[in-house]
Amino acid sequence: MKIKKLEIKNFRLLKNIELSLEEKSTVIVGRNNSGKTSLTEIFRRLLSDKTPSFSLYDFNISSVEKFKEALILHLKKEEQDEIRKILPTIEIKFTIEYNPEAIDLGILGDFIIDLNPESTTVVIIIKYQLQDGKIDAFFNGIPDDSPESISEFLKNLKEKIPQFHEVKVLAQDPNDDTNLASMEYSKFRQLLGAGFINAQRGLDDITHTEKDVLGKVLSKLFKTANATTAPADMKEKSEALQTVVKEIQQTVDTEFNEKLDKLLPALKIFGYPGLADPNLSTETTLDVANILDSHTKIRYSQGNGLFLPETYNGLGSRNLIYILFQLFEFFRDWQSRPIANGLYIVFIEEPEAHLHPQMQQVFIKQLNEIASEFSKTLNNNIPWPVQFVVTTHSTHIANEAKFDAIRYFLTSKNEQRETRIKDLRNEFVNPELQKDKEFLHKYLTLTKCDLYFADKAILIEGPTERILMPVIIEKIDSLANENTPKLNPQYISVIEVGGAYMHHFYKFLDFLELRTVLITDLDSVSSTVIKDKNDKDRTVYSSHQVDGATHSSNSGIKNWFDKEAEGHISLADLMAKTPEQKINGFRRIAYQIPEPGKNCCARSYEDAFMLANIELCALSGNNDIEQALNAYKNAPTNDEKTDFALKYALEVTEWNVPHYLIEGLQWLAQHPNTPAPEVQKVIATVIEETK
Repeated sequence: MKIKKLEIKNFRLLKNIELSLEEKSTVIVGRNNSGKTSLTEIFRRLLSDKTPSFSLYDFNISSVEKFKEALILHLKKEEQDEIRKILPTIEIKFTIEYNPEAIDLGILGDFIIDLNPESTTVVIIIKYQLQDGKIDAFFNGIPDDSPESISEFLKNLKEKIPQFHEVKVLAQDPNDDTNLASMEYSKFRQLLGAGFINAQRGLDDITHTEKDVLGKVLSKLFKTANATTAPADMKEKSEALQTVVKEIQQTVDTEFNEKLDKLLPALKIFGYPGLADPNLSTETTLDVANILDSHTKIRYSQGNGLFLPETYNGLGSRNLIYILFQLFEFFRDWQSRPIANGLYIVFIEEPEAHLHPQMQQVFIKQLNEIASEFSKTLNNNIPWPVQFVVTTHSTHIANEAKFDAIRYFLTSKNEQRETRIKDLRNEFVNPELQKDKEFLHKYLTLTKCDLYFADKAILIEGPTERILMPVIIEKIDSLANENTPKLNPQYISVIEVGGAYMHHFYKFLDFLELRTVLITDLDSVSSTVIKDKNDKDRTVYSSHQVDGATHSSNSGIKNWFDKEAEGHISLADLMAKTPEQKINGFRRIAYQIPEPGKNCCARSYEDAFMLANIELCALSGNNDIEQALNAYKNAPTNDEKTDFALKYALEVTEWNVPHYLIEGLQWLAQHPNTPAPEVQKVIATVIEETK
């Protein structure tokens, strides 16, 4: 069995989301403050040892208005059922798939309430809602809907929510939403086990004052091994430890305590003990769990009997070892439960911490193998029903993961910020997109580009644009005034893809909703009709300066404007496009256009640069057409492009940016992604204090 889908409502940024989970590992990516941590946190609340509780701040911000609406209905003496429809609840719905032919479904069987023999789905809903019969008490003390009363009500919500709310667990018929059965929360906890490996793992870079994090994990493993329901091999090791400690305890009870008694003060001189009071004596008890927790440390053998402390090993190695220890602990916890969890979910936050890129890639590829190895070697090949959810900011992990396993968290830009989840598995199901999907996965894996995490992107063709782009951005920013956004402060990813492959990114950029300018070349060609060997007419295209050319051979441009058309796209049509016609949703394409006041046009970036800097490049010609022809003829070859770019990036830095780049990049600079208001306030405070 497995968790197929999660639906979460009203928890922080997760106002109304649906998240499908892979059978083994799901990778969550997205920019900062997009709701990734909220996903982990709601599970942490639900699956802690205590009954779950939430505060006012855990409700999505839009819930405040709903509480106010419910108050007004209450003041108007509306029916309580109507008020409950308005009152916000924090809700998580699990859709679980199971094999109906399984011999024993365990505790999951209690949640199956439908009578459909062909059904293979269980739906479980957990709600944090106002207790039954508590509506009057919840709104008590609020006399009217005046601003003062509303303010008082909102002020008291912080205390009233945990006081009057409770968790309810419901089994829902997957064939009938109205067929619900109330279940005990304890049964849900028996069904679903969970483990959490936090982003903050306490692995400080300390060498003088030791902080032995790894050693403490051993005490948890011992406690698990000591449980009555633990596997036999774990019990055997636990009992061996207990035997050693008992032998030491015998010595402590005799020789150690006799000498310790002599340290007791001679209280008799104060008249103590009285006639009926016993004498004081000592008893020292050794607790294995406490020994492991407080006095056991991981050491690294260096040979010749030398063992270095845990903190002398690199942070990356310690982080990886810690994660493995934790996974092993979760596995043993599952093994040792009196009623084995039919489902187990492990959240791993930012596993990339301190790991070098190659180790990050190996980790995400081997994660599923770890679970399989535990089952194979320690559980007689009985599979551990674990699903991993990995949240990451690492391009190496995100791009190494399977394409279908990626879930992209995106935060809306409205005032009531909320998360939307986009599923790559669902996005590229159309067979027509399979080539794009295959290309993208290979490209992302090879290049480790950071499109998942960028605020904006620039796609370029080749090395000249890549080398010169930082200088180009600085020059364009220098043209901006106080009210015009600049590019440098924004997190922009520059990706070199080549004009022949740029169109593969269109669907992906739309999926990411990533504001992107795609900078490409006109690649003008001239068409000629020739006879083939069968004496039939055939059209061929050859490279040609823009003046006198008929088409563009650039596949990225063709797919942008008319991907269904046969052959190349008309050059005349391209030159007639307005800036607005070059925008498609979050994307804008930029290709060569005439410089202001000129009629000629360049074919590629290099000759466009020359036409924008005629004097600097000593470009000869009596008119625009001759200058364009000379730029076309004298543009650097492929072998010379890098030297050309380095010259104007490092040596000759006073030059003009071609106009098509100015148009495209100034469009990109618009609508900057600003930090949340509370973050801006902190930044402003820090700046003020440092003046």
